[in-house]
Amino acid sequence: MVMATPMLLGVRHHGPGSARAVRRALSACRPEIVLVEGPPEADPLVDLAGHEDMRAPVALLGYAAAAGAARAPGAAGPSRPNVRTANQPVAFWPLAEFSPEWQAIRWAAANEVPVRFIDLPVAVRLAIDSVEHQRPVPAGIRVDPIAALAEAAGYDDPERWWEDAIEHRLSDADAPGTDVDQVTALAPFAAIAEAMRAVRASNPPQPGPEGLDQERREASMRRALRAAVKEYDRVAVVCGAWHVPALSDPLPPANADASTLRGLPKIRVTMTWVPWTHARMASALGYGAGVSAPGWYHHLFTAPDHPVARWLVRAAAVLRRNGTAVSSDHVIEATRLSETLATVRGRPLAGLAEVTEAARAVLCDGDELRLALINRRLVVGDRLGRVPETTPGVPIVRDVSAAQRRLRLPPDPLPREIDLDLRREIDLERSRLLHRLLLLGIEWGQTLPQRRGLGTFWESWRLGWQPEFAVDLVAAGTYGTTVPDAAAARVAELATAAASLADVTTLVERCLLADLAAGLPGLLAALRERVALDHDVAHLMEALPALARTLRYGDVRNTDTGALREAATGLVTRICVGLPGALCGLDERAARAMRERVDAVHASIGLLDDAEAATRWRETLGSLAAVERTPSDRTAPGAPGTPHGLLAGRLNRLLLDGGVLDADEARRRMRLTLTIGVPAEYAAAWVEGFLAGDGRLLVHDERLLHLVDEWITSIPQASFTEVLPLLRRTFSGYSAPERRMIGERAAHLGRGGGYEQPGAEPIDADRGGPMLVTVARLLGWPHAG
Repeated sequence: MVMATPMLLGVRHHGPGSARAVRRALSACRPEIVLVEGPPEADPLVDLAGHEDMRAPVALLGYAAAAGAARAPGAAGPSRPNVRTANQPVAFWPLAEFSPEWQAIRWAAANEVPVRFIDLPVAVRLAIDSVEHQRPVPAGIRVDPIAALAEAAGYDDPERWWEDAIEHRLSDADAPGTDVDQVTALAPFAAIAEAMRAVRASNPPQPGPEGLDQERREASMRRALRAAVKEYDRVAVVCGAWHVPALSDPLPPANADASTLRGLPKIRVTMTWVPWTHARMASALGYGAGVSAPGWYHHLFTAPDHPVARWLVRAAAVLRRNGTAVSSDHVIEATRLSETLATVRGRPLAGLAEVTEAARAVLCDGDELRLALINRRLVVGDRLGRVPETTPGVPIVRDVSAAQRRLRLPPDPLPREIDLDLRREIDLERSRLLHRLLLLGIEWGQTLPQRRGLGTFWESWRLGWQPEFAVDLVAAGTYGTTVPDAAAARVAELATAAASLADVTTLVERCLLADLAAGLPGLLAALRERVALDHDVAHLMEALPALARTLRYGDVRNTDTGALREAATGLVTRICVGLPGALCGLDERAARAMRERVDAVHASIGLLDDAEAATRWRETLGSLAAVERTPSDRTAPGAPGTPHGLLAGRLNRLLLDGGVLDADEARRRMRLTLTIGVPAEYAAAWVEGFLAGDGRLLVHDERLLHLVDEWITSIPQASFTEVLPLLRRTFSGYSAPERRMIGERAAHLGRGGGYEQPGAEPIDADRGGPMLVTVARLLGWPHAG
């Protein structure tokens, strides 16, 4: 079998019809070597593509071997790799099962035919992108050849034209089990090449980075093609259809291409295979390969026959699993409708648009939520690729993979929630791994509010693995070869860059959650230094909650926290000393921020389990809340020496909740505040601070509700409009049942000052007494008799 000229197979990247046609052409012509558009540095990785554990979608990953290289911008598709900003430039070449390049590589591996990548080396591309990213360059006009052909054919959608003119016809011609001759196999590619010549002739290269990049890439392809032709008689080239005319005879002189490529910058790069997902290939779901429907294309490529009917059967299965009743009659009618729509529109085969409309009308009864479920599960899909364990990679990547297997945490791209019981060793190890990865900027897991248990032994996480985490792991490899070592080094770097004391204490908490004992000494030194130098009470208050949580978690995780407890106790002392001055002279905005800090410190004191610190804090609050002020002192809520009404009310509420202040004293203080001589704005702020949080206090304390009611009804009309927004803000924080119960009780306050449930009969003490005794005994009260 002799091939007079190289076999040029121009394809649409990630096109299922093109992928079928490539396999058919390769089987018919049996080339001695296959040249594929892609980075030449990946040639040593070709053999892994034929490994039994390799499963698409996968991606070639190229990254700068040296740390600290410049950043680089990105672009989509195999012809322009995805580049993601990290510690060094990186690039992806995603390949799916339906990608023509992938099928060419797999065919070559199965038939022991060598494969070479012929695009511009990634070492050059990353170096050029890094340089050009540092300076502005004139933008050239990039021509979409498919759009030009579609417009000439009367189509307004280039994707639909390509499917009708190329993909569907190639799929129809590629009947399973049918052998074709070379002429028949190559005929579609000859037509594509002719069309591309016409488009390129009417759209010459434009000046600018796009035109220059195309010139360099095609020069590199021609150089590789010339070398292959010298060695082999039968050469096949699989590349984007746009490049076919540039690789056809007559080729320009070799010295012209050499001149184009001479003197280009390079950086040292490393290549490997990484798993990919259909979701990341979808252009609508993050940077990928610009494929809007990878699940649909995968189905078109893998379905042996009747692709439309099989697709609708799968859609029906998705709906059934989610509780929607769908029968076989629905599937039959939807299939008929999609085929009818295709006929009416003059399409050779029902495409995704027709199938979607049929599913919406028949399977989903017009429900867009059900259709969105089909789109998410099938049109995009959740297919995750796999690479062999022998795939080369940085040490930290292998460490993470080993930990995932050991801890039975597969890198699933579908979000899922898990609960970890930290008393179990395996769950504790899982928690440590997730926290360490978070420190490295790899957000595989996100913490959720605790869903199970009442103690600190439980953690809830939402997990979702993303393919680009491979890039983050490459960047993290500059800190260490294992996850613990890299996370400890990262902690040291973050401690040096911390901008505030609160940042340091938060970092201490994260370090203990990740069980990074090696990183603690440096953090504690930074903590002691910041505490000694920082005299801002607000900063000290913001730093305490993280330390308190750390001490509580330290008990759960068997961590030595003696030094942290000493630091926390010192913080409490300094906060108590500086709090009186910090609460005075604040406007409303500053007072609200300070109220949040006071609440946070109050909750933290309870976590410390330190009786002396708790007593000191209560005494400080008591001294501040007990200050009696005359009406003239309250004329300006933010006057020097006077706490804002919001803070004064909040301090009294905290003392009441803590049992330091009894209910009678709380009512007396509220009565003093709600007198006529006190400005309505100050009184409203005091009430907001006292009542904020929940409405149970007003629900169960009728005398307190009566005080608030009397005050509200006594506000002059001129002041009421100013106070009303504050009152609305206070009561809007209550739950709907609490607001309803407060309203019902307030509606009956005028009946002798008491409250009775509407329609309820008076309580009979003689009949109810024995029942109360029984209830008291059940509750274990000491005076049950």
